[in-house]
Amino acid sequence: MELIFDIFIYAIVSILIAICVAWVFLIKSMIDSFRLTPYLDKFENISKTNPKVSIILPARNEEEFIGKCLDSLSKQDYQNYEIIVIDDSSNDSTWKIISEHAKINSKIIPVSAKPKPDGWIGKNWACMEGYHKATGELLLFTDADTNHSKNVISLAVAHLNSFDLDALSAIPKMLTLDFWTNITLPMISTFLHTRFSALNVNNPSKKTGYFFGSFFIMKKETYEKVGMHEGVKHEIIEDGALGKKVKESGHKMKMVRGEHLIQAVWARDKGTLWNALKRLMIPLYLQSGKIAIGIFFAVLFLLFIPFPILLSSILIPTESISIQILCVTSAIASILIYIGAIIEVKVGIGLKLGYAVFAPLGSIVVVLGFLSGLLQAKGSSSISWRDRKYSMKDHTQNSINV
Repeated sequence: MELIFDIFIYAIVSILIAICVAWVFLIKSMIDSFRLTPYLDKFENISKTNPKVSIILPARNEEEFIGKCLDSLSKQDYQNYEIIVIDDSSNDSTWKIISEHAKINSKIIPVSAKPKPDGWIGKNWACMEGYHKATGELLLFTDADTNHSKNVISLAVAHLNSFDLDALSAIPKMLTLDFWTNITLPMISTFLHTRFSALNVNNPSKKTGYFFGSFFIMKKETYEKVGMHEGVKHEIIEDGALGKKVKESGHKMKMVRGEHLIQAVWARDKGTLWNALKRLMIPLYLQSGKIAIGIFFAVLFLLFIPFPILLSSILIPTESISIQILCVTSAIASILIYIGAIIEVKVGIGLKLGYAVFAPLGSIVVVLGFLSGLLQAKGSSSISWRDRKYSMKDHTQNSINV
């Protein structure tokens, strides 16, 4: 019986060793990503043209944020641009705020979107409505809860032209507005520095391609060639799906750091945080349920399992060598998780170091959010976004590949 117990313990130790190796890789990827990803404003500017930029800004029930966003866009030092603001059937004062800003600034073109057709995600439909009004050679897509530095359009256009790009996306500083997002975002962000690293997006030999929805600019002809938002009308992570299409179609794209120039809200409260986590898992499940379940358990073990194992091994009153080894390996794995959280909190998101202390709690929120996404992926209302409920069961999602 003791032999069977030791075999079981050593099997867990083997899993913990694998978790440690994975975290060493994750931490290295994080450091490389922060160190090597290019910046939006650090390049040799050889741009000689100032093409017209059409900013496409969809908004639904954004009365809390839309005014500040329009203020930041109205103060841009770039001259040749227009701001197309699309009110997507809001039931608050969003349209009123848009209209008031349009009276003050002639660059602002207010658009009241027609009712969303069946089969469309609301934001994707609003972006298409904005596209039909756009007159610029370049299209800049952003979100209503994003604030921009006054030179960000000038920098984006110059960067696009100087490197002869078809599309460019900038990584924003993610703003967190509540405790639960403060402890959860650092844990989920640790995975963005591996397969979905900007280094992979910028590598032509890699298939990885995606945009940050808060800021991506592309040539109008490129947008049209990849099918526009109509081609991703079912996608709940439409920015990822559109960026993926741009990369796969052979267009030249680039991702840069812009945290010091662009600020965007990732989740506003517990409800939007929960739905944001579900949105990450649902596309994977709809492509392959088995692989998505495997990814869920991988995340469970990587982010959370070392903590309860460490606690259990400390509380077990025994002098067994196997338990001592279990305690040491679980402690190392837990420390590595904390190191990842600290790096992300301080370097990636810029939060107070104290939030890293809650890494186990943030990890379990991520795990439970992913589990909710798995369980509800094929439900009649699997996702709720901006007061709309969507069923994804008949629509395969292509924003994230398994």
